[in-house]
Amino acid sequence: MDLAADQAEPIIEARNLYRFYHSGDDETFALRGVSLELRRGELVAVIGPSGSGKSTLLACLAGLDEPDGGYVAVGGRRLSHRSEQVRGQLRAMWIGMLLQSGNLLDHLTVEQNVRLARRLAGGRGWGPDPAQLLDRVGLGARAAATPSRLSGGEAARAGLAVALANDPPVLLADEPTGEVDAENERSILRLLKERTDDGAAVLVVTHSERVAGEAAQVHRLTDGTLDRV
Repeated sequence: MDLAADQAEPIIEARNLYRFYHSGDDETFALRGVSLELRRGELVAVIGPSGSGKSTLLACLAGLDEPDGGYVAVGGRRLSHRSEQVRGQLRAMWIGMLLQSGNLLDHLTVEQNVRLARRLAGGRGWGPDPAQLLDRVGLGARAAATPSRLSGGEAARAGLAVALANDPPVLLADEPTGEVDAENERSILRLLKERTDDGAAVLVVTHSERVAGEAAQVHRLTDGTLDRV
């Protein structure tokens, strides 16, 4: 398959996702028939108010949560409704996750966090050298620092390095610029754009108008329903 054809095929495909939660006799729908496609070389933004289902959507796309209806496929293979082992293998092969928090282990240095993430992703033996990756995100001089010694912007960039440790074709990011200043927001946005320039697919849940303004597609999630903006 040539590159143009490869880019035309969705690398992640979500079809008619439903996810609901029970609390006593109450039933809350987090996702109501959500469908979404993500292709190589695209930066896609999902916006919406708090509680609209954005984090639930990311968790389903990554195979960290199972939809109650519909399915997610990654790289042409079904991710949903598979065993945790299979979902873990597919996630390691295809997906990097940048969460709002919990990306770094406090007792490890920044470089050790990246090396551990690379090993846990399956030990595939490829991907950027951790030192070079930290240089790329502007943290080469902070490789030996522990998370408690990082500023908010440095921690965000360190989390991004962990998410990219095994050079995943897909990056899913939950509010990557939510707690950083304007300068660090520009830096993180530049790094996300570099990923798409390298042929990766990036989906960002964001409240940032700057990030949404750079996206090839913007979708709004409201009360579990996704619409193209």
